[in-house]
This record gives sequence, C-alpha cells and structure tokens, in this order.
Amino acid sequence: MPQNTELAEKIHKRRTFAIISHPDAGKTTLTEKLLLYGGAIRLAGAVKGRKAERYAVSDWMEIEKQRGISVTSSVMQFDYDDYHINILDTPGHQDFSEDTYRTLVAADSAVMLIDGAKGIEAQTIKLFHVCRMRGIPIFTFVNKMDRFAKDPFDLMEELEKVLGIRSCPMNWPIGSGTDFRGVYNRAKKRIELFTSEGHGQKMIAATTGAVDDPQFKELLGEKLYAQLCEEIELLDTAGDAFDLEKVKKGELTPMYFGSAMTNFGVQTFLEDFLSYAPAPVARDTDEGPIDPTTEDFSGFVFKIQANMNPAHRDRIAFIRICSGKFEKEMNIYQTRTKKNVRLSQPQQFLAQDRNIVKEAYAGDIIGVFDPGIFKIGDTLCPPGKVFHFAGIPMFPAEHFAEVTIKDAMKRKQFLKGVEQIAEEGAIQLFKQANASYESLIVGVVGVLQFEVLEYRLKNEYRVDVRMDRLPYGFARWVTPAKFEPGRIGYTNDALVVQDSYGRQVALFTNEWFMQRTIGENGDVEFLEIPPTPEE
Repeated sequence: MPQNTELAEKIHKRRTFAIISHPDAGKTTLTEKLLLYGGAIRLAGAVKGRKAERYAVSDWMEIEKQRGISVTSSVMQFDYDDYHINILDTPGHQDFSEDTYRTLVAADSAVMLIDGAKGIEAQTIKLFHVCRMRGIPIFTFVNKMDRFAKDPFDLMEELEKVLGIRSCPMNWPIGSGTDFRGVYNRAKKRIELFTSEGHGQKMIAATTGAVDDPQFKELLGEKLYAQLCEEIELLDTAGDAFDLEKVKKGELTPMYFGSAMTNFGVQTFLEDFLSYAPAPVARDTDEGPIDPTTEDFSGFVFKIQANMNPAHRDRIAFIRICSGKFEKEMNIYQTRTKKNVRLSQPQQFLAQDRNIVKEAYAGDIIGVFDPGIFKIGDTLCPPGKVFHFAGIPMFPAEHFAEVTIKDAMKRKQFLKGVEQIAEEGAIQLFKQANASYESLIVGVVGVLQFEVLEYRLKNEYRVDVRMDRLPYGFARWVTPAKFEPGRIGYTNDALVVQDSYGRQVALFTNEWFMQRTIGENGDVEFLEIPPTPEE
C-alpha cells in the first residue's frame, strides 16, 4: 500500500515524552514552563502550600494541591513551532512509581531532570533503568543552577559512573547560584545572558552574542568571563561530540543546564529537544512491528482515571495511539474481550482541562469515556485484525492493609470506589475466602497510596474507612489455581487470598518463609508477575 504522505507528515511532527526525576527536582515546574513557552498557559503557577491561591496546572487532584506533590500521571498537549507535543508528567515519589512505569510505556523519549545540587538520586536511577530497558532516548536537564550547584564537570562524571551513560553538554552554565547569569549555546557558539523578571511566571528576554564580543567581558566580569572561555575550550577538546544515532540508541544523553523556576535555558532546551527527539516509531506486537504511518488505527490503554471531573463522576481511559489516524466515534476491535467498541467522547488534556477532539494521530494521547469496559494493557486495533501490543507489567504489592468501611450502609459506594481505584492500577484488591465485602485486603507498591486511597474514598465516594496494616511484604500468584492453603501450613507468616480476577495469591511476611514454602511445593509455581487475566 503506498504511504499516505499527509498522514506521515502529521505523525512525523508528533513528540511524546515523559519527564522523570527524583522528588523535588522541579519536574512539575519544568512541565509548566514548557507549557508557558508553548503558549498553553499565560502565567505559570508555583507548587505551593495548602493555602496558596495557585497550584501547578499539572497537579489536578485535590490532594496534590494540598500536599504540593504529584500522585498521579498527568497528560498535557500543546503545539510549538509546527510540532504537536504530548507531555506525560509523572509522579516523582517512589511510592507512586508503578504509575510512572506504566506511563513510560507510552513515551517515545524521556527528559531526565536532575537537581544541580543533589546530582543523581535514588528514584532517578530506577526510572533511568526503566527507560534504558525500553531503549528510548534520554535528554538531561540539570535544574536549579540559580542555586548552589555541583561543578558541571562533576555532574557529567556522575552521569557516567552512576548511570553508565556518556553525556554531551549542549549548553554550558555561566556561573551558578547567585552568580548564575545564563548559558553558552554550543551549537550556535553564542552567549545567552538572561534577565530575571516576574519570578519565572512569564517568558524572559536574553542578551545574546558571540563569545568574543567585548560587551560580555564587561557584563560578566573578567574572572567569570575567563572561566567560561577556559571551560569552553576544555569541552571542545576533551568532551564527547554530539552523535544523534547514539542518542537514539540511548548510548549518549544531550545535557542542558538551566533553571526551570526562573525560565533560564528552558526555551533553548525545548527547541533543541523537538529537533532531536524521535517521532513515533514502530511498536512491537505478537504479529510483528506496527508502522506508525500505516493508515489503520491502533493503540493501547496505559492508564485509567476515575473522577477527573468530580461533578460528573466520569471515568477516562487513556490511549496511546500507535498507528494511523483516530476519528471521533470510530469503531475499533478490543482484543481482550474480542468485541467491537465505539470510542466515544474523545478528549485531549491540559491536566484536568479537556478539549473534545475530532481526530488524532500516531504518537498522540487521547482519553475516551470508559463505561467500565477497558483495562490497563488493552490492545485496540482495526476490526478484522487481531494482534496484541506487548503487555504492561504489573508490579507485586509490597505493603498490605485490611480496609473496612465504618458505615455498613455505604457498602455499595465502598465497593465501587475500591474497584474503580484498583482498575486504575493504583491499588491491588484481595479477598479472603468467605470474608464479607465490608472488609477487603488492599496491596500497594508504596505506602503513600494508602493515604491517597483513604482520601479519595472519603472525598470522591463519601465513604469513611478504617485501615489496619498487615504484616505481609511479599505477594506471589499461585498456579495451579486449585492450590490448597493448608499446604503452606496454618501460620501467621502466610495467607492465601484471591485477587480481583479470582486467582489465588499467597502473601508472606518474610522472604525466608516464602523461599521455604516454594522449596516445599515443587509442583506449584509461585509467580512474582501475575499471568495475563482471561476475560
């Protein structure tokens, strides 16, 4: 089939990326500044305390505004210089890492944000390795250069030693902390000095010019100017050259320095990133790779979110389009249920703000109304064609609690709430045999999810619950399904429960007892990653 040139051009202009970082590195602030330069917002809001009047536009959930942290991934779209950009702003806190891991499956590249003072931190390492496993390009932005920061050469060395990736600085900071004046743009061979106005709420002006322009010796002072010239020479002679092919393979990361809070270096980074980041690429399926420019629509569900609009109690399934063109109210084939489904009320987002879309293309993220038929990992393909995109991993819970409603009259709301939040992937539900539905066992990857669960049940479903932490720390799915709990022995160190699909799961208090149980039951498999559920 000849390629549709117009379709290919639109897809080539798509950029879909996630921003990854350790908490407090400034990820949500950088996201907002990209939106500011893209014209999506006119005034940037800072992430502030409980009584602040404005909050980060990407933090839409009420608990995020109160705590000043991101607890769920946000999707934002805007246009800049003929590019259509999809930003996936992910939670930085490790307790919400499962949501981040799933979201990274939908991204074509990643922006790794590093605090200039703290360097590489624990959560950054974990998320970097997820990106590397997926083989996606990684672009690095060293933030907070307007505060005390490590030496830039030390940060380059840290990237190589800790993460095992070489870096190529695309710009270079001129000073740091209170002396941070701007950056040297290596590609354009020019100095860019910034003026700070409006506390970072508006776009800023820059004084630019060649390094040998006499004005810069006067503007910077002799000492800082001499230091800059020396560092530029060292970079040019000893640093890694920019190699786009190595970037695409994840072997080299372009490195930028700046300050998201004051907007220093943000526009340069955005323009370079759009030039170098990949357009949508072929995605693997069990029937072979799917070319994004093929005319047939296909995609997969990577996120489900209930109650984004509390007034309507709605539920949205987020779809990464992998090929072709999406059109409003189109029919698709859902491979898990083996049914044709109409995709209704398609929307694109700026956090909780939505616009109805009539069409979208490979690389785009859209949300569709979900009446309860979609699950994370669902493949959507053209009617008459059956294939499956690679599955989205489910991580075993590490913390458990018994959750009980305080008012038995609200059982219906309780069940609806925990089931919907479980379908989002935020929690995992388990039930003991013959236990009442007024009490369920909830498993989470990070303990802060318990707080989010309790908050959302109270504020979104009007249900008060009591949570009693359980001593278990390991979950293993048991096959064959007819495993008798008595084979483990009746002990406080283990408990056999059922998950929401009716599959048996063994919970253990410690690894020693778990390994002993596995050794004593050689005819049984104890799976860390659960098998794919059957409809």
